[in-house]
Amino acid sequence: MATNRGVAYIKPGVVEVQSIDFPKLALGSRKCNHGVILKIVCTNICGSDQHMVRGRTTAPEGLVLGHEITGEVIERGSDVEFLNVGDIVSVPFNIACGRCRNCKAGQTGICLEVNPARPGAAYGYVDMGGWVGGQAEYVMIPYADFNLLKFENKDQAMAKIKDLTLLSDIFPTGYHGAVTAGVGPGSIVYVAGAGPVGLACAASCHLLGAACVIVGDMIDERLAQARSFGCETVDLKLNTPLADQIDQIIGVPEVDAAVDCVGFEARGHGDGHVKEQPATVLNAVMEVTRAGGAIGIPGLYVTGDPGGVDENAKVGNLSIRIGLGWAKSHCFCTGQCPVMKYHRQLMQAILYDKIDIAKAVNVQTISLDDAPTGYKDFDKGAATKFVIDPHAMVS
Repeated sequence: MATNRGVAYIKPGVVEVQSIDFPKLALGSRKCNHGVILKIVCTNICGSDQHMVRGRTTAPEGLVLGHEITGEVIERGSDVEFLNVGDIVSVPFNIACGRCRNCKAGQTGICLEVNPARPGAAYGYVDMGGWVGGQAEYVMIPYADFNLLKFENKDQAMAKIKDLTLLSDIFPTGYHGAVTAGVGPGSIVYVAGAGPVGLACAASCHLLGAACVIVGDMIDERLAQARSFGCETVDLKLNTPLADQIDQIIGVPEVDAAVDCVGFEARGHGDGHVKEQPATVLNAVMEVTRAGGAIGIPGLYVTGDPGGVDENAKVGNLSIRIGLGWAKSHCFCTGQCPVMKYHRQLMQAILYDKIDIAKAVNVQTISLDDAPTGYKDFDKGAATKFVIDPHAMVS
């Protein structure tokens, strides 16, 4: 009998590699003829996973984690027409039916049919439909023809797999943040946060032709990583206001566009950097974005946060200075990235050497058994994107 193992959330601060069921082509009692079973080539640890592992969501004990998946098809349902056993594919973290109103409009991050609780679903994530995650050896993927991006040349794909694995989430998510902020040739951009999504966003800003990309963070190693591929940086531990630090770099205290790659666990700046202040980044980017500019918000904000700093924060009610954004005619874009809107083009950018995204986010591969250590290191602020390689196909 085939076996499977996966990374399960146990309690705040604790994940374990456990034996889990081998996936079946089934949705409850129904046959999933539109699905495939994948042997995982690589699956990544995401900052969104870390929110759950810290106990900052209502994630249930035993949830198998992992929504950043790249795999090899080992079985396909009878309705799958365009994928074959042996194909290497990228899995968008959004689960989308391809048939509902939103999917037909390209809004695959808010599919109406794959999660009974709310629009939108994801693998291995709280309140996202109960789908089994992909930090495992094998996983089932539904609506395969619609969802999956096939890599046509397997040898070429495996040679670039550390880059291509980022197509499942953080590269499109960072790119989406930049696009929705209006980044283009000659733009001056501020990216809040130098975690993997922030670094992917900064690299995306360069790809889009930005003249100057400024990245802010409180962790020295992450700021050094941003500088390693041509970004300017601001140290948010300093008491010097953000606008003044930006002024020191470009000669004016404002930017054309800003992207919040931090989300609801934001901390105060300067002397307040040790205290959580969940609206800090949103208010800061409104302050430094020029009138008429746009703000992309791929950083995660939740409706349920047991560890919130107050009763309002626990339900996602934050003290946002919306009057400032209104007065400056800012445009805001929030929500999950619709990965399929971008992943094919970004795949081509990788394959034709237009971007070295794995180097930008400092990919490091680890085994499935090392995943708990990866989570601990990531929680400490490691300037690293941990990529799990469960079958030693990458390393």
